[in-house]
Amino acid sequence: MPVTSLPDWISEFSRPDHVWYLKRLSANDTLANGSHQAGPYFPKELLFKVLPGIGDRNVLNPRLSLSAFIDSDIDIRTVSAIWYNNRYFGGTRDETRVTGWGGGASALLDPENTGALAVFVFENGNSPGGATSLHVWVCSGYQDEVVEDLVGPVEPGKSVVWTPGQQLSLFVPPATPSSCSLLPSEMPSSWLQAFPSAADIVRRAVELRPLQSQTADDRLVRRRKCEFEIFKSVEEALVGPKVTAGFGSLDEFLSLAQTVLQRRKSRSGRSLELHTREIFIEEGLKEHQQFSHGAVSEGDKRPDFIFPSVTAYKDTSFPADRLRILAAKTTARDRWRQVLNEADRVPVKHLLTLQEGVSENQFAEMEAAGLKLVVPQSTIASFPSAIRPKLITLDQFIADVRLLT
Repeated sequence: MPVTSLPDWISEFSRPDHVWYLKRLSANDTLANGSHQAGPYFPKELLFKVLPGIGDRNVLNPRLSLSAFIDSDIDIRTVSAIWYNNRYFGGTRDETRVTGWGGGASALLDPENTGALAVFVFENGNSPGGATSLHVWVCSGYQDEVVEDLVGPVEPGKSVVWTPGQQLSLFVPPATPSSCSLLPSEMPSSWLQAFPSAADIVRRAVELRPLQSQTADDRLVRRRKCEFEIFKSVEEALVGPKVTAGFGSLDEFLSLAQTVLQRRKSRSGRSLELHTREIFIEEGLKEHQQFSHGAVSEGDKRPDFIFPSVTAYKDTSFPADRLRILAAKTTARDRWRQVLNEADRVPVKHLLTLQEGVSENQFAEMEAAGLKLVVPQSTIASFPSAIRPKLITLDQFIADVRLLT
């Protein structure tokens, strides 16, 4: 049990001399993949900033010890931050690691926490001498929503670095513009008057990344990255001038910050679903005939996709074993059970997710409940080896639903 509530913990560690690092734990971070070097990945640049003592090129494999408190689970460790730098001594290795989490006894490495949002706070990480301790919270249930209300969405495979008190970093454009970044002159004039819809931004990403020769899985992953870059470009064009002009009051600033965060969360929630719909159409599936998007199955239940159509679903003479539904959720942990009740007639549900792995125990729960995971081909390697043969790629799912009509 935690020693405090998450809101109190956030309040305690929201200080400008602290540095936060947030990520969703992959199966490679936990012990879900059986790795002997399990432990969350930390970018080298981040560790050099918060622990400057390990950045010495003149020392082979410099390291520092640090007290780590996993406050969500009352777990205290002494961990070691190491820069394996033999590249500068005739070798090839150049990476940082944080070790000593305690193996299977560590709450942080628990396979059941695969997919959980983890918050790492380097206490005094902004001070010249570096961090004095590390505090960790591994979110359970829907605690990640509390954290994302503060810092914005944290998607699988991505991370967020945040310093409390420097909220203006919410609006900082990327240091290096990408090939999908747009200048204001490259945007439709209407986008500069009001923020475009999620569907409009997705369509622009499709235009910039047609990728017709690539698999559906690759198109999905690459387009979502492109779409986020477009989104950030529009955000900078619309919000940047307001930030530059300054604010008349703290309330005015907080109101804008909250608007930005909520828009980012809304975009993250809809993005996967909208990209998937575009790919279905590209693959020759006819909407309303071979799939229905956002249709009501019964009552107030509205699956993301019904196959071959909502008309077939509501025709009681249509065989139930030829019906499919697909939910699209960036993360599966703690949310997969929502899918089970989305369509009464469909005995086996499908969930498309970008989460990088689940534990074998949780996957067994999913199987027993009649849920199948659909994941991009590129993420299969992040799942435990025993699970991989049972995963379905988006291409494989499309091949299956083609045969339903």
